[in-house]
Amino acid sequence: MMLALGFFAFSLKTAPYQQLRRVSSARAPRNAPVGQRPTGQFVGPGDDKITLSGTLYPELTGGPSTLKTLREMMLTGKAYVLLDGLGNVMGNWSIETVSETKSNFLQDGTARKITFELSIIREPDEASVLGDLKIEDAKRS
Repeated sequence: MMLALGFFAFSLKTAPYQQLRRVSSARAPRNAPVGQRPTGQFVGPGDDKITLSGTLYPELTGGPSTLKTLREMMLTGKAYVLLDGLGNVMGNWSIETVSETKSNFLQDGTARKITFELSIIREPDEASVLGDLKIEDAKRS
């Protein structure tokens, strides 16, 4: 397993990505006092985004059904726990976008090559996670 988002495992047989790009930011609004250079004040973490991109060869790896699963996960609007290949928990992440480009078609229109890009964004640690009960829900029981 290369990475797992909830119950979906990125591996050589599902969606092997060739590139992982992570962009993290901090929120630091800038003020410009009269006669001085603008200064920033750290007010907390900003967005943390990961973009995975790769190529699927349906005869060898995952194909359209793999991307369909990721789209269905995206449409739930839920955050999923992200684990790296070593089992380290990276927090709760939701799927922002799923894109694909199909090429090298067979006679019936089946693509032999599918390039994909998946963007996920970090959610607060207290975000609702699939299979996780919130404390308020447990108190009601």
